[in-house]
Amino acid sequence: MIETKDLQQQVIAWRQHLHMYPELSHQEHQTAQYIYEQLITFPHLEVKRLTETSVYACLKGIKTEGHGHTILLRADIDALPIEEETDLPFKSKNPGVMHACGHDAHPAMLLGAAKVLAERGTDFNGEIRFIFQHAEEVTPGGAAQLVSLGVADNVDYAFALHVSPDYQVGQFAMKDGKFTAAADDFEIKIYGRGGHASTPEVAIDPLLIGSEMVVALQTIVSRKVPSIHAPVLTVAKFHCGTALNIIADTAELGGTIRSLDATVRVEARHHLEKIVKGIASMHGATVDIKWELGCPSVTNDKELTALSRQIAGDIVGAEGVQELPAPMFGTEDFADFSEIVPSSMQYIGVHNEDFGEAYPLHHPRFKIDEDALIYGVRYFEKIARTLCP
Repeated sequence: MIETKDLQQQVIAWRQHLHMYPELSHQEHQTAQYIYEQLITFPHLEVKRLTETSVYACLKGIKTEGHGHTILLRADIDALPIEEETDLPFKSKNPGVMHACGHDAHPAMLLGAAKVLAERGTDFNGEIRFIFQHAEEVTPGGAAQLVSLGVADNVDYAFALHVSPDYQVGQFAMKDGKFTAAADDFEIKIYGRGGHASTPEVAIDPLLIGSEMVVALQTIVSRKVPSIHAPVLTVAKFHCGTALNIIADTAELGGTIRSLDATVRVEARHHLEKIVKGIASMHGATVDIKWELGCPSVTNDKELTALSRQIAGDIVGAEGVQELPAPMFGTEDFADFSEIVPSSMQYIGVHNEDFGEAYPLHHPRFKIDEDALIYGVRYFEKIARTLCP
């Protein structure tokens, strides 16, 4: 059995190396190679590179008595296009790229679990798959690609953890049912007729039309769908014009719809198109609408979440296991696993009050207390020991 202190130091070292050399989605070549090089030093593991920027490892038990399961443990490994603003001695060495979402901590914790479980040997019943997944931060995400390559075939259960600065070290936050939202991004281009600002009556003003659209689209949330299933709709981009005395020919809007209900997800897109086309037609303009349909919601299995609560409680005590009050409206492509396999994705707290402000995920000053990492290692380890005895 590896001493906890030694294991903790090793996991921290892995995390710090990954943090120093972040890579963007679909560019995780060095990251994947580094993870691969660690895994092949562990005994009994079958290690593969199913894609150029991900790593798959499998540990198979040889016991036949009793009942073991095939489980999948997943960590994402890509970084974000953010310039790091922390004072960490191991801050990013890649300009404009940062692990601001914990995708350095996630693989470090899973490496720790893989090391412990591999050194346990093969005298167990079942199969443990360790997935170090690329491209979580983009659409389509890496999870869908790995699913298509068969990593979830014949898997009974799938698990993941995500770091959260909203909870302290020594805490987990759990929720069954909907855990994240589905995301559908839209781009709208309005084609009007330009002209001089002094004679707007002879132009078709795309800025005015776009302004009406921005306001009218909010009725989708407030008036078009049941409030209990209401999505979140945000117009985040509005570009039009180049001078103060010119009415432009075109305007561009862009934004996102986040939804929890699958039916409402489709209805919201239908309402958006109807509203946008109607307003454009009323003014004599035309529009082009492009969609980028993202992943569905992560849905946590009730029984697996109960197991997650039990395991987390064994590690940090029942008082350290919080209930997440509501789904988050961010997205996570672990949803592509939870769509086909009973799954449990939960939060692990990484904030320390000594840090001061808890900067959110995707912030250039986001950082974690590395004392949290050993709790994630033990969580994955205990999940595997419970389901693959």
